[in-house]
Amino acid sequence: MKTGARSPWVYLPVLILLAITVVPFFWMIVSSFKSLAELYSMPITWLPKVTTWANYKKVLFDSNIPRYFWNSTVVSLGSTIIALIFATPAAYGFSRFEFKGRGVWQTLILMSHLLPSAALIVPLYIFLGYLNLLNTLVGLILVYLVLTLPLSIWMLTGYFKSIPVELEEAAIIDGASRWGVLFRIMLPLSLPGIVVIFLYSFVATWNEFIFALSFANDSTVKTLPIGLAEFSTEYDTDWGAIMAASVIMSLPIAAIFLGLQKVFVGGMMSGAMKG
Repeated sequence: MKTGARSPWVYLPVLILLAITVVPFFWMIVSSFKSLAELYSMPITWLPKVTTWANYKKVLFDSNIPRYFWNSTVVSLGSTIIALIFATPAAYGFSRFEFKGRGVWQTLILMSHLLPSAALIVPLYIFLGYLNLLNTLVGLILVYLVLTLPLSIWMLTGYFKSIPVELEEAAIIDGASRWGVLFRIMLPLSLPGIVVIFLYSFVATWNEFIFALSFANDSTVKTLPIGLAEFSTEYDTDWGAIMAASVIMSLPIAAIFLGLQKVFVGGMMSGAMKG
């Protein structure tokens, strides 16, 4: 009887993918503690010879990064929460009700997500200008709804369709309304899907550059991706500050993933056992 021992070569693709994922993040963190002279020195050093906090001091106290961090937080959370509020009833309607043109509307919603961002800049600029919302956080939130809402509806529709209709029918027989079914049955059972949509929407808006560059020219409403670009000028690039700001920018994403990981995995495990 074979022991089932695996060849070490089986793990090679995993190690390669792990290196591709981890090494850039490791290099970003290490470089944020290096001086500018050491960053440009050859040969390169994987660990700083002298650890310095000067880059973080410059980013946190001598730049507008804290302000941009706050703007990114407001815009990302605002657009994500609003997208979930609108996507939930829309996805429930698409998954449970038959109405004329349902397939056409679903296709149009998905196609709107496939449009390139550059094609939307001019019409969105005119729209925001008409509403007097250029260079405002509210305007950016509305713009990012265009970016995240279509796919949020499409993804949540799939999760709702995977829930047995019999659960809703039993609740309706017991006297629950449609809204009661949605909030008491559908949403709790769709929690893993909601977490995925939240992560997708938040990360998409947190890292977005083109729309922020086009609609937020005032320093009071700029977001973090634009702030990072300010450390690179025509004549010089402050890589130490860029790396330090990138580490700070990565912290909320890492915290959200770690905080919601148990909810996501726990929901998937619970669904598998019930199934």
